[in-house]
Amino acid sequence: MGKYKAVIPIALALIIALSGSIFLYKWLKTQTTPKEVVKSESEAVPVAVAVMDLAWGTKLNKEMLKTVPFLKESLPAGYTTDADKLEGRIIISPVKQNEPITEARMAPDSVTTGGVSAIIKPGNRAIAVKGDKVIGLSGFINPGNRVDVLVTLTHPKTKMRVTKVVLENLLVLATGTEIQENDKGQPAPVDVYTLEVSPAQGEKLALASTEGRLQFALRNMTDGETVLTRGATIPKTLASLRGESPKPKGSPKKKWRPRKTSTTVEIIKGEKVSKKKFRL
Repeated sequence: MGKYKAVIPIALALIIALSGSIFLYKWLKTQTTPKEVVKSESEAVPVAVAVMDLAWGTKLNKEMLKTVPFLKESLPAGYTTDADKLEGRIIISPVKQNEPITEARMAPDSVTTGGVSAIIKPGNRAIAVKGDKVIGLSGFINPGNRVDVLVTLTHPKTKMRVTKVVLENLLVLATGTEIQENDKGQPAPVDVYTLEVSPAQGEKLALASTEGRLQFALRNMTDGETVLTRGATIPKTLASLRGESPKPKGSPKKKWRPRKTSTTVEIIKGEKVSKKKFRL
């Protein structure tokens, strides 16, 4: 009987510990369970999205579109529920895979032809200029980038070669390569860059590409600041970062002179004149 008296307290302790663990587990489970009820699929709305990455100027067809359910609270502005209605529309900005195709990303219904002409802003023009890998920054300039245009030509008055920024913040509409004949009559690839310009900018760009050598400068997409420059000439460029000119040999050295340590001030009070010495 003495042996059972020793076992009973241990058994009671185990039962109490087990009961407390079960109670604690159930309490923690109720605290971690979301209180909000998960919304059912009936509350979702189908939205037309892109099946693949689409470049601007693309004409949409059924193979490029699909519908994905969106919650009512997360519906994008200008969304479309029927993907078939978007067939034949032209997108005017790049669209990523599974990204909704909204009305703001498409050209008006009257525009039925894709390509560069669909994305030019009203009043602007598209103009193409020849270039090479240097002008195009070895492939870093792509459609959608913005560039400044520099031209190097001969000044008509001074007859000096000058490089000047003539156009800023131009949108690159397209880049590509054309096969043209070189000086030897052999076919050679030529890089072509299509830029969006106003009519006045188009005149400057056409003149610059005809009379001088072009160079593009790639801009940050968020940088819209206009910077005014005077142009760079050969003398100005050679004068850049110039240090002090060396003194010619045999030039006389300046003699050392002691620095004054005091000065005298004359004080006039009526008819009295006095002098007072001050230390520096």
